[in-house]
Amino acid sequence: MTYKTSNGLEIEVIVNRKNNKNIYFRVKEDLKLYVNAPMFLSSDSILKLIKDNESAIIRMYDAMESKTKDDDKFWYLGKKYYIAIREQDEVTFDDKYVYTPSLVELDKFYQAKVVEIFTKEVDIAKKCFAHLPEFTLKFRKMRTRWGVCNVTKKTVTLNTELLKKDIELLDYVIIHELCHFFEGNHSKNFWALVGQAYPNYKEARRKLRY
Repeated sequence: MTYKTSNGLEIEVIVNRKNNKNIYFRVKEDLKLYVNAPMFLSSDSILKLIKDNESAIIRMYDAMESKTKDDDKFWYLGKKYYIAIREQDEVTFDDKYVYTPSLVELDKFYQAKVVEIFTKEVDIAKKCFAHLPEFTLKFRKMRTRWGVCNVTKKTVTLNTELLKKDIELLDYVIIHELCHFFEGNHSKNFWALVGQAYPNYKEARRKLRY
């Protein structure tokens, strides 16, 4: 079905019915609105709830539309650069551009910096904790998580997309995940521990929506 907003925008709506009590909205890269709705909720009721949450949905749509138009840009440590391909041996930057011999080489540069910078920041964050267990650090692109701590397997996995963010936000995610070695859930004790190592965690959470 299609929903037409008050400003004339037409959004295709994909409804997934599940055995849950709440309704969830998400705009994906195809610019369609995906709705996870309870089994019993009618289509008319879903459209009404979309209308009630229209302003938030439009913001999600605009943010995703802007993101999909950013394919010619390169985000690195919180700053946006335009991509310029030219003959040279390595990736370089100026204030506005990243210069690269090819997009393949730019991706290789990005992945190498993930390992270099993430490892360095984790080593710094370790100093905030006493009796931190030995763990394996992993990196991969994730769609819904900025980081994952597997206490049983003693692994910490960081989302490679964090290299696009300010370094302070990367540091927050690292602290967040390391705290899970001591507190398994997001209890008051967990957030108190996070706050000791990263006092401005609420602002970081807001920026990451984490």
